[in-house]
Amino acid sequence: MSAPIVSVRGLGKMYHLGKGRSHDTLRDQLAHGFRALGRRLGSRREETPDQILWALRDISFEVAQGEVLGVIGPNGAGKSTLLKVLSQITDPTEGEVRIRGRIASLLEVGTGFHPELTGRENIYLNGSILGMSRGEIRGKFDEIVAFSEVERFLDTPVKRYSSGMYVRLAFAVAAHLQPEILVVDEVLAVGDAQFQKKCLGKMEDVSKQGRTVFFVSHNMSAVERLCGRVLLLNTGRLAMDGPAASVVQRHMEQSHGHADGGLAQRTDRQGNGVARAVGFRILNDGEEPETSLQSGRNYIFEIQYESTSEAELINTAVSIDFFDERDTRVLLLRSTFAGQIGRLHPGRGVIRCAVKDLPLANGLYRISLYLSARSDAELLDWIEDAASVTVSGGDFFGTGDQGLPRLCKILVRADWSSG
Repeated sequence: MSAPIVSVRGLGKMYHLGKGRSHDTLRDQLAHGFRALGRRLGSRREETPDQILWALRDISFEVAQGEVLGVIGPNGAGKSTLLKVLSQITDPTEGEVRIRGRIASLLEVGTGFHPELTGRENIYLNGSILGMSRGEIRGKFDEIVAFSEVERFLDTPVKRYSSGMYVRLAFAVAAHLQPEILVVDEVLAVGDAQFQKKCLGKMEDVSKQGRTVFFVSHNMSAVERLCGRVLLLNTGRLAMDGPAASVVQRHMEQSHGHADGGLAQRTDRQGNGVARAVGFRILNDGEEPETSLQSGRNYIFEIQYESTSEAELINTAVSIDFFDERDTRVLLLRSTFAGQIGRLHPGRGVIRCAVKDLPLANGLYRISLYLSARSDAELLDWIEDAASVTVSGGDFFGTGDQGLPRLCKILVRADWSSG
């Protein structure tokens, strides 16, 4: 049996809160050394536990050559930190990482490219960093350019590229320059849907060539399609390591469980906060709260909001998004589709959305809430995983047939005939 291409033992990464970013460059380390000397000469005060954050703790796993490994988990779980350690961008605080082979990493927009150099120059620069000769790079050059679709801007400094152009070229370089290990973070979300599909196909091709892929994504469908095995991280620790379907299911169950917390206390939200959701509930026909719904029944989705504006907020839009276990949006309820809402009053108020014949099939769904003003020009509040709900089979079709929830998530009545 061949040795693993990546071996991780007892890996830990600690950060000191309130002291800026980690000291990963020589300049950072020198500055940190002088500051540490100053502290030793001045104050002897020791750090308290709340000044220390373990982004990773006691992580151990091995990866075989040619394996495609997914890494998933909630925000702040340590996914990106793990990839930075594997990519040798960040040094671990403790533990051991052994890697056999060259690594090409695509972790965030801007990683690995020099902004003042052109796209052409950066292709050769990245190839040289990977240890490739100029002839080897030239042999892959046309494939890289064709895949990235940036030929027109090849001799333009990449600092003038849009984020989409930057990611297309960066992925093309990383995937085509023959690294033994390809590391890809959520950065692919910057690209359009067609480009994401092309990237997934390329990563499948890379794995078939015997190269190893690490893939971080919030798109559970993509993770299940691409990865045979998945690591689930939670608060910096390895919560599960196993087959993709099983680990994804565990992650979705945990995500739904987290989603039911009080909205007023949630800090993981986006928007200017002029108006924000402070409560959410689902009511049945009798105006009674429900957490377990049935297909085909009527429900009212109610958002309690709070506005600090002294005047009415006009041209507002409210959205309630439903995502299934694979993190795919399956239903979008939006006020502007019906030409309604339009105004939010100062102080506290309630927004209600009445849905007849709920068209969702059996399953577990998480709900995100979105409030904006001036026709989406001003984001007021956006809370992902604001709530979760279980839908069980009701008699949606009036025939006793509950549909095929494994094959579809939306139920639609239709009249059939044959001649």
